[in-house]
Amino acid sequence: MADQLSEALGPLLRQAQARLAAAAVDDPALDARLIVEHFSGTTRTQAIADPKRKIEGSAIAAIGDALRRRAGGEPVHRILGYREFYGLRLSLSPETLEPRPDTETLVEAMLPFVRAVAVREGECRILDLGTGTGAIALALLSAVPAAIAIGVDMSAGALATATRNARQLGLADRFTALQSDWFEKVSGRYHVIAANPPYIRSEDIGNLQDEVRNFDPRLALDGGADGLNPYRTIAAEAARFLEAEGRIAVEIGHTQHKEVAEIFAAAGYGPGGAFRDLGGNDRVLVFEMTKP
Repeated sequence: MADQLSEALGPLLRQAQARLAAAAVDDPALDARLIVEHFSGTTRTQAIADPKRKIEGSAIAAIGDALRRRAGGEPVHRILGYREFYGLRLSLSPETLEPRPDTETLVEAMLPFVRAVAVREGECRILDLGTGTGAIALALLSAVPAAIAIGVDMSAGALATATRNARQLGLADRFTALQSDWFEKVSGRYHVIAANPPYIRSEDIGNLQDEVRNFDPRLALDGGADGLNPYRTIAAEAARFLEAEGRIAVEIGHTQHKEVAEIFAAAGYGPGGAFRDLGGNDRVLVFEMTKP
């Protein structure tokens, strides 16, 4: 591809799909379309209406490089540099977990509560632990104009990415990045404490899909020997930072419902709801302080 001066869009798409299919990529048609559209600056409508549209050599070279990376196992959104999440385009970086549709379950689970608090109190304060790209916090901020959020992460690179996303989405005035090991540098009280923590057992990291194991940061995956260490930390320390009527929402691995619920119950929390993802798997648990 790269040595051609120009190529028609239609044949270029077909070649790209064939190349990814030959590399046994899971969805070669979708990934080929995403790559070609991104690097050529074209749209799906143009591919259908104007398949003879000429794509110049510089774009063809970029497409060829991207296809090589995808065929080599790099996730398509890492190559594009962004991922759509809850209708928002979020930039990615090597230090951030790639946000996935399952995590939108947490946003949906908490939105009614965030809206209700914002109406009642005039604002809703959100603490997003392990914010990564800022996905959870920024999705809630985009939906509730009276909400404000602090995104916590150990990684300076992740926080830089989250801050850039907040700025690009016009949410920077309501989002603050804080470098902290969980609650270590956190102050104040919040109506919502949310987290998509690392919850993979250390010994299972090697069994993950190549695209996850090789490209998502291990810091965002490894939950310790049994995958539950982050939940123990959150359950043990959150009370000092949670408003009296506040809620904690955590994403979980689909087999961890019972264990995570027991950890929070032992720390004095009652169930505030359990939510399944689009695949029908247990995905999000919500907790509230039990009344004395």
